[in-house]
Amino acid sequence: MKRLSILASMLAMACLPMMAQKTGSKVQEKPDPNFQIYLCFGQSNMEGNAAIEDIDRTGVNPRFQAMYAVDDEKAGWKKGQWHTAVPPQARPSTGLTPVDYFGRKMVDNLPDSIKVGTITVAVGGASIDLFDKRTYKAYLKKQPDWMKNFASQYNGNPYARLIELAKIAKKQGVIKGILLHQGETNNGDANWPNRVKTVYNDILKDLNLKAEDVPLLVGETVQKDMGGKCWAHIAIVDDIAKTIPTAHVISSKGCPQRGDGLHFIAESYRTMGKRYANMMLALQGIIPDSNYPRVDKDRRAYVKLHAPEAKKVIFDICGKKYEMKKDLDGDWYGVSDPLVVGFHYYFLNVDGVQVVDPASETYFGCCREAGGLEVPEGAEGNYYRPQQGVAKGQVRSVSYYAASQKQFRRAMVYTPAEYETNTTKRYPVLYLQHGMGEDETGWSKQGMMQHIMDNLIAEGKAEPMIVVMESGDVKKPFVARPGKNVDEERNHYGASFYDVIIKDLIPMVDKTFRTYTDREHRAMAGLSWGGCQTFNTVLPHMDKFSALGTFSGALFGVDVKTCFNGVFADAEKYNKDIHYMFMGCGSEENFGTEKMAQQLKELGIKLDVYVSPGTHHEWLTWRRCFKEFVPHLFKW
Repeated sequence: MKRLSILASMLAMACLPMMAQKTGSKVQEKPDPNFQIYLCFGQSNMEGNAAIEDIDRTGVNPRFQAMYAVDDEKAGWKKGQWHTAVPPQARPSTGLTPVDYFGRKMVDNLPDSIKVGTITVAVGGASIDLFDKRTYKAYLKKQPDWMKNFASQYNGNPYARLIELAKIAKKQGVIKGILLHQGETNNGDANWPNRVKTVYNDILKDLNLKAEDVPLLVGETVQKDMGGKCWAHIAIVDDIAKTIPTAHVISSKGCPQRGDGLHFIAESYRTMGKRYANMMLALQGIIPDSNYPRVDKDRRAYVKLHAPEAKKVIFDICGKKYEMKKDLDGDWYGVSDPLVVGFHYYFLNVDGVQVVDPASETYFGCCREAGGLEVPEGAEGNYYRPQQGVAKGQVRSVSYYAASQKQFRRAMVYTPAEYETNTTKRYPVLYLQHGMGEDETGWSKQGMMQHIMDNLIAEGKAEPMIVVMESGDVKKPFVARPGKNVDEERNHYGASFYDVIIKDLIPMVDKTFRTYTDREHRAMAGLSWGGCQTFNTVLPHMDKFSALGTFSGALFGVDVKTCFNGVFADAEKYNKDIHYMFMGCGSEENFGTEKMAQQLKELGIKLDVYVSPGTHHEWLTWRRCFKEFVPHLFKW
């Protein structure tokens, strides 16, 4: 009976929250730790004193939010409401402010899970006294009507409005910092740092904040060499940390003013805003702009280059060139149109010189080192991405001496995950070749073959195997010599590799790794020119290979009845010797793969044909071909 009584009491207690909800009680939600809030105040340069341009109204990330600081029915502003931070920020009649690009840069550099919110309360021409709750009434009483009108939109007390809104915001997120730009009206006032400290301490106390958690960022006035009238105040601003240890100075060097000696031009506000953000990011342990190059959810690519002396920089990707824009810090920014999914090489052109983006990982492609960007597919691309719980193989760089060429060469060799632990087992080998203008790193870097292999093996779809990738000696573009037959010249392009693979590479691999050394356990495949090299290697040496594949193979003008000494003419013998043959291509390319495959089938040759939907002569096509090809190997 006692146990039943206890159980009934427990059930009654469990029902209390539900009863509270039914009677209208609300459970207080905790502030979102991923919503960073910044308080911004000051006079006209924080208020915003430059015309807002189209570039400022577009591309504002919804993760950058601003809270309306005033009510304005005509403008649709309702005090205390958050909205995507399209300018203006302070009031409907104000202009561009550093806050606009502070928020933009913050969300660009913070994780996608983090939002940034700003609250801007500023009054043009105002002394710091207007934000001191002890002096604001007496100060405002002496000011002209235009300033009183500005202040009236904050109910005559800008400081109180800032605190009112901050308390609302504090229930929703975490206040991470305070931005100040003020001092023109207090130009030369040696006591200004102490007066700022008073306001700063008031904010911290009224909002129950700690200085070590909420740094103060203070911007300089217009510089002397830019024609600033209040340049003498900069020295006072620069010493603010002596009075406020948690204060940090934001430089205005190189920022032009609009002609009155007081207010910055729009580009200066953009630059100052980014500098505020750079400081705040650094205080959070984040290196600003370390996320370039990047691709957004709309598949646009973004790049950045620091080149202060450059006159013109071009972003070249997917056959289209985009002029990059330079800011006052000498940083050039470029953005592309939406790109198709897949891997794309790209270059920067600086004053007529093509260079690799120093922020990009380098990929050998287009016959030279290049930058590269991956525009991601959805879940359908998981087959070429590393997956949790899947054992990972290794790709190692192997140097060896090729006696046929009298030179040291390099091969990239993939070994399956089990190779290191199953030390008595031997493995079949696939020789996998890149295309023209690429090298032995292409398949593991651009092609991600190691992840494809790992995933296929883990799923039981592919036999564990070693994959060997070597340079096909086709790094330079094909150019026929003047007066020579083009078809004959093609036969010589990359021909040095044929001796290398037969006389040097295969013997080295069989000696170095635990391989099966018979033809039954050796296959070859290649993309584009590597597909041509596969035919040229396998078909004359069918005693060494039992399977082959071409992905967008560069096979032009081939008479299937007579090529390679008529190897295809005796279909019965060919089908007996070659256990598996594969030909793949992209649906949007025109390399003649499907036509040649049909001709071979008409001769009685057994082969599989795969057409990658919606892709061109590109790495996405070849990844898909590789995924389709590999599961058929070494199962005979």
